[in-house]
Amino acid sequence: MEKALFCKNLSEMPGIPMLPGAKARFIHSQNMSLVYWDFEPGAGMTEHAHPHEQILNLLEGSFELKVGSQTLRLESGSVLVIPPHVPHSGTALTACRALDVFYPVREDFQKKQAEYHLKAEGRG
Repeated sequence: MEKALFCKNLSEMPGIPMLPGAKARFIHSQNMSLVYWDFEPGAGMTEHAHPHEQILNLLEGSFELKVGSQTLRLESGSVLVIPPHVPHSGTALTACRALDVFYPVREDFQKKQAEYHLKAEGRG
């Protein structure tokens, strides 16, 4: 039996507010999560860690990221691999667009996405 394919234009997907000044668009497969971020200048994330492998691809802008004891300034086109369980935090130095790829699936993000859609439909 052939599995259904997922094909959608990102511009048709709502940006879900996840952090002050940051919205995300999510795509989940059976094993991975992709998160397309839009950050306003100065928006950031507090230090956190998770059991997922993460690959961050900064598509546009400048972003300062602290990973473990290292502080990095990422520019458009930068790609960074963050191993599981490594603490990290960051701040958008300019307006930024980024793509995060996670393995395995970020179930916490799936839940937030579902809650957002229920609320948007007046059912949450």
